[in-house]
Amino acid sequence: MIYTALLKIFNSIVPLKKEEEELIKSSFKPFKLAKGDYFLKYGEINKHIGFINKGLVRYFIHKNDDEATFEFTKEGDFIADYQSFSQIKATIQNIQAIEDCELLVIDFNATQDIFTNTQFGNLIGRIIIEHRFDVMVSQLLSIYMQNQEERYKHFVANYSELTQRIPQYLIASYVGIQPQSLSRIRKRFAKTVS
Repeated sequence: MIYTALLKIFNSIVPLKKEEEELIKSSFKPFKLAKGDYFLKYGEINKHIGFINKGLVRYFIHKNDDEATFEFTKEGDFIADYQSFSQIKATIQNIQAIEDCELLVIDFNATQDIFTNTQFGNLIGRIIIEHRFDVMVSQLLSIYMQNQEERYKHFVANYSELTQRIPQYLIASYVGIQPQSLSRIRKRFAKTVS
């Protein structure tokens, strides 16, 4: 069932009534995103929050004519530019599928409907936003406070189960280096781990 993982997360925050589960299921619509396609592009307004049932995406910005990847998000998590979504303003972020993705998406009005018509909708929304905020702050601190080697270690610590799913050039983009430099860092890192 396509709603199992989503409802499991919501029910882990607070037990839902059957009618609340039905409202959530009717509010989230299945959506497929092919590898390389965008969930959100620079300059657009983020009109949906997505929940990843299957697949992997990356968040990136354009910086000095390069793409700077700052986050990867996989199954069981939500994707969106929440500032663009809630304030109805253009985004500076891009969210792109690294793999074919199966999502559940919800628009702004349906989100507000859940907040209004479920006993703990606001709490569920707040907990999810707090989690996303923690992830973003962690990424931001990593960018500004870690050198490239430390950033690679941060990548391995946070995304170790994804290293075989993410192309090396995107890992290099996340670390902030050219792909050739990544192989040198990986060799040094492998020596310290063994």
